[in-house]
Amino acid sequence: MDADNMENGKSLSKTAVSDIEKKLLERIKGSEVSLRIMHVCGTHERTIAKYGLRSVLPQYIEVISGPGCPVCVTPERDIDIAIALAKSGATVVTFGDMMRVPGSSDSLLNAKSEGADVRMVYSIDDAVALAGKKPDLKVVFFGIGFETTVPANAAALLRKDLPDNFSLLASQKQTPPAVNLLASDTNVDAFIAPGHVATIIGTEPFEPLAKKGFPVVVSGFEAADILLGINILQMQVEKGISRVDNGYPRVVKPEGNTIALKMMDEVFKTSDSEWRGIGNIEDSGLVLREEFEEKDAAKIHEDLYSASLAEIKSKAEGKDKKRCICAAILTGKAKPSQCPNFGKECTPKKPAGPCMVSQEGMCYNWYKYSREGGSKNA
Repeated sequence: MDADNMENGKSLSKTAVSDIEKKLLERIKGSEVSLRIMHVCGTHERTIAKYGLRSVLPQYIEVISGPGCPVCVTPERDIDIAIALAKSGATVVTFGDMMRVPGSSDSLLNAKSEGADVRMVYSIDDAVALAGKKPDLKVVFFGIGFETTVPANAAALLRKDLPDNFSLLASQKQTPPAVNLLASDTNVDAFIAPGHVATIIGTEPFEPLAKKGFPVVVSGFEAADILLGINILQMQVEKGISRVDNGYPRVVKPEGNTIALKMMDEVFKTSDSEWRGIGNIEDSGLVLREEFEEKDAAKIHEDLYSASLAEIKSKAEGKDKKRCICAAILTGKAKPSQCPNFGKECTPKKPAGPCMVSQEGMCYNWYKYSREGGSKNA
């Protein structure tokens, strides 16, 4: 990886550090509490890598990344269905990052290059507008993401004038069940909860973690926010307590966004869901309620994609995949630099796995800002 392909992380030790950041670092280093902390947010990882936070933290504080990238945990099967729909005549629209994520054999971008009608949009509103302007198209919005994107999907489906030729292929996840699972399966002492998600769901859904004995803090996205979160977790351990502290009160309310939650509950219901690299997690997905099933793309277009899906699966069986350890990276069991493809056969331009595709992916951020994610000991 040469200088043209990598943007060096702006380490706090090499840039102007605010008085707040200095004081927080002093407090962190002044504590003897040793912690292995997991965050579950791609934006948190981006901040940590960009500003080289791991390089300025003491040896006994380790911050690892969990499944905080929605693109990264979207299962191959859902991507395969979206590709099959596109190849079968539907117009599939989705976010830019999702275009390049590999399914079992191909990506939506590859399908587009082969003639399928695949388009990038910035929101579900763009997809609805396209369906309204082009009534001859069968527009399918491939909706992925955590609780942060679900309210917009719910609001769109609640419209009275929603075009008849619009449908939603939902691959939506709820964060707390995955975090609870990892708390039992991963060697972690404490958690930094995602600020974006908590803006919607509040702090209460993370209480089960605290009851299990894990200190939790909801954090914002500036370097100072991350450092504050780490120090709050240290203070909880020093006091011998485990609770959910809100380190992002300027945005996050304990009850969350009640209007958004009401819309979500009106349109979606909880279901088990497959997480790429992790497996099936009970009650971690959101699917359309029965009264909205006429907009469920996987059901109303089943006849379109069934044959193409069989073809995709057959193609995948004969494909020699590059070994990708994204599953281990998503669960905090490995670092990107431990992957044999990292920075070689797997780069942002030619990603072998989902963790290198999205700007929220851990591999992407480690590649862009430093090989070791801003760590002197990785």
